[in-house]
Amino acid sequence: MSKYTDILKKVWGYPQFRAMQEDIIVSVGDEKKDTLGLLPTGGGKSIIFQVPALAQPGVCIVVTPLIALMKDQVENLKRKNIKAIAVYTGMNKHEIAIALDNIVFGDYKFLYLSPERLGTELFLAKLPSMNVNLIAIDEAHCISQWGYDFRPSYLKIALIKEHLPNVPFLALTATATPKVAIDIQEKLEFKEPNLFRKSFERENIFYIVRKIEDKLRYLLKIVKTNKGTGVVYVRNRKKTREIAQYLIDNNISADYYHAGIDPREKDRKQDAWKNDKIRIIVSTNAFGMGIDKSDVRFVVHIGLPDTVEAYFQEAGRGGRDEKTAYAVLLYNNMDIANLKRSITNAFPERKTIKRVYTALGNFLQIPIGAGKGFSYDFNISEFAKRYSLPILQVFSSLKFLQKEGYIEFTEEVFQSSKLMFNVGQEDLYKFQVSNAGFDAFIKLILRTYTGVFSNYININEFRLAKKANTTKEVIYEYLKKLAKYKIISYIPQRKTPYIIYTEVRLVDKSVIISKTNYDMLKKRKIERIDSVIDYITRTNKCRSQMLLMYFGEKNAKKCGNCDFCRRKTEKYLKNNEFEAIKQKCKELLEKSQYTANELINTINLEENKVIDTIIILQENGTIETDAKLKLIWKQ
Repeated sequence: MSKYTDILKKVWGYPQFRAMQEDIIVSVGDEKKDTLGLLPTGGGKSIIFQVPALAQPGVCIVVTPLIALMKDQVENLKRKNIKAIAVYTGMNKHEIAIALDNIVFGDYKFLYLSPERLGTELFLAKLPSMNVNLIAIDEAHCISQWGYDFRPSYLKIALIKEHLPNVPFLALTATATPKVAIDIQEKLEFKEPNLFRKSFERENIFYIVRKIEDKLRYLLKIVKTNKGTGVVYVRNRKKTREIAQYLIDNNISADYYHAGIDPREKDRKQDAWKNDKIRIIVSTNAFGMGIDKSDVRFVVHIGLPDTVEAYFQEAGRGGRDEKTAYAVLLYNNMDIANLKRSITNAFPERKTIKRVYTALGNFLQIPIGAGKGFSYDFNISEFAKRYSLPILQVFSSLKFLQKEGYIEFTEEVFQSSKLMFNVGQEDLYKFQVSNAGFDAFIKLILRTYTGVFSNYININEFRLAKKANTTKEVIYEYLKKLAKYKIISYIPQRKTPYIIYTEVRLVDKSVIISKTNYDMLKKRKIERIDSVIDYITRTNKCRSQMLLMYFGEKNAKKCGNCDFCRRKTEKYLKNNEFEAIKQKCKELLEKSQYTANELINTINLEENKVIDTIIILQENGTIETDAKLKLIWKQ
């Protein structure tokens, strides 16, 4: 047993790695090579960097833009008694400094970092003192302008190489075309190309596309005819509630989910779904990241995703247990029109983008030449109302300013309440003696939470109130008074979007919205939308083949299970004839060897139907032919 398999078994309880996981781990862990791993959704990407990091001294820095996923992985590691910490948008300077000091002086194994924090003076000042063993870059496609979610802050990752020239980079993504894969390696300054690519083929997922007007009725049919849990993706928050209620009204256990829901309510909904208390989750694309439920039997899209990448990733959340799952996409002509219209919404005029930039600086009261590296609470509705701007144009302008590298815009981030003691245990004891009214409350905190003298700890005022048999309001008052006396640092919970200035605020004439970049990004947006429309409207090609070819797998075989393949089968073979002949072929070929003609003559059924079945089985790879023209059953 290798040291990596030993860690996998001890920490995660798995007896062996999935295909390609250990190859990538050896590449970065033993060979110390910069490595890019392309694995489909559900391919176990987090284990690939966590295992080699645990196998050697030092800390692994994990760069990811997904704050919810970052928090989730940190908590999962802590439950395994592995010390991990996260630094992300919305944390104050003191919190960040404490977290980085813990990485330098503590025995932490993982530092999760949002990309905009990489170039800050504080992080770069602490970096040389860190014993870093690996740099892991999640969602690595974000570094490429050819990717569907380009983030300029990812370009700063390569700067770390100057400080840590001998530490390998491990880049991971579930969605990258061949062009993007090359670009990732170039942008991260790999010493030599080193790509591990697992086929994106998901043989157990049956892709189905239906053009239909009454989508809700069809959804109900899917839910009632397919057992197990499912996810229904929709385009907006309002629809999540409406469709969940429709399912409930038809005696289907369902709930809704979107980014605007209170975080504790999100957790409740996620847990209920993961534990099979709720069968169907109806959600925007906010649902799914980091939520690993293996037995999802169907994923339904009501309406069209913006990109093939997004669709493939969301559909791939079905069938992670490798049992049959259905990915169903329902659309009508209005959906196509709305998708095309989204191009206009996503690309306001350049003068509008500049106007939003100027108004943003005024709204946040940032002087010219200031603001770089600071994060600001931001209420997009209040901003749009104050400056009489359509909210969709504001949102798209902020996203474009992010792509141009002026700001980072992070949508609603929930921050739990946090607490840390500013005094040592001896001084705290003296305070308790001289302030008897706080003694019981301080003891309550110390009994409830550990690590409060060395780091900010997430706390729950409601939990404290329940343990003390009092109200949350009383707990708040005690916390605020202790903070006033400088005994603790207390940060109340909040939920807000953030703006981070990645460059100082510029005067209006210095803000350049490059026409070349604008036109290039718009062209790529149109190309991605055209790819989605091509996928749903083509009727002469296997769905799986189309998806795999999009990601560069040119010799992909027909799946035999999508709506196109099944129509082709049904054209010639009715009433389960195909399944009967397929079963007969399997029984014969598993016992002996036959040429195609021998097999046709042996099966005592209508010759043309046997021939058609064998052709279909050859096309989808179920049957192969050896050098002697003998047929081989592969599945």
